[in-house]
Amino acid sequence: MSSLNLDDFTDLIERPDGGIRRDAEARRERQVVPPGSLGRLDDLGEWLAAAQSAVPVRPVERPRVVLFAGDHGVAALGVSARPAGSAAESVREVLEGGRPVSVLARRMNVPVRIVDMALDCDPQTLPEDVVRHRVRRGSGRIDVEDALNPEEAEAAFRAGVAVADEEADSGTDLVVLGDVSVGGTTAAGVLVAALCGVDASVVTGRGGLAIDDLAWMRKCAAVRDALRRARPVLGDQMRLLATLGGADLAAMTGFLLQSAVRKLPVVLDGVVTAACALVGQRIAFRAPDWWLAAHDSGEPGQAKALDRMALEPLLGHGVTVGEGTGGLLALPLVQAAAALAAELPERPEESEAADASRAPEVPAES
Repeated sequence: MSSLNLDDFTDLIERPDGGIRRDAEARRERQVVPPGSLGRLDDLGEWLAAAQSAVPVRPVERPRVVLFAGDHGVAALGVSARPAGSAAESVREVLEGGRPVSVLARRMNVPVRIVDMALDCDPQTLPEDVVRHRVRRGSGRIDVEDALNPEEAEAAFRAGVAVADEEADSGTDLVVLGDVSVGGTTAAGVLVAALCGVDASVVTGRGGLAIDDLAWMRKCAAVRDALRRARPVLGDQMRLLATLGGADLAAMTGFLLQSAVRKLPVVLDGVVTAACALVGQRIAFRAPDWWLAAHDSGEPGQAKALDRMALEPLLGHGVTVGEGTGGLLALPLVQAAAALAAELPERPEESEAADASRAPEVPAES
């Protein structure tokens, strides 16, 4: 696939600093609140310290929501509750402040960035900063044709890498990653089923806007048919993304890997980001150490992917709306963990405590 060498990511991605994590654990043991009494917040604080290479951990002050957007041709089969080619409407609603992620981001003062990779609309109807990375108009119908040609897949992957570099260079210290798509959960289900070696029914869920039983059966059939096309390309992750993913999924995979290179922590939102992360793990096995799973959306494909990567969701509220909403809900938990790890005082040393106990009492004034 031309000059792009995915093996480079294996060499470039390091694990978060293990020595720093041990220092963070030692500091936690010295704090006034007993270790373990804060549950997963202890682990979160120590993970963040290792990711930042800093003890005490620095606060998460410049988070950002990054949403990759695209339409998928497979939606024409009636596998989604939303009309095929309508993802641009959701993008406009996010931009206008009318979607759940918009409300939460506004309340939390977190900027939202949308990256159009393959929306099925006239690019002139959206802002230039949204459409400037677009690879094509819509992705192919993966049950019968490739989502992308090789050149488009590489361009999308490189766009994701470029967006990660832009975020890291701008000072973003944590990214909530999500998608805005129609048909994206079907493509994600195919990727998870292919990489985990399971049947279509095991990974096929109801989607963000729940579909009925008939639509679910159509979705299962689409995943099954696409899976047949997956087997010849399983050993080549870029070909897999081109055949079965789509421009938004290829871009998210590139974004996740380059974020790990740049030591930029990422919070995964739902099944689409989990599927891209699973592809990323196949490319660079250390990369998942830089990612957090925000929540359990109830999508079976997400659960399968997270289990394969040994990532445990932080929340379990069953939020299925996508668009980074569940990821943004988990952000205060990460920020709380950082604050507690950094600001809880340490117990006085035993010698200091003993000296204090031996200090002469000051007689009270009469």
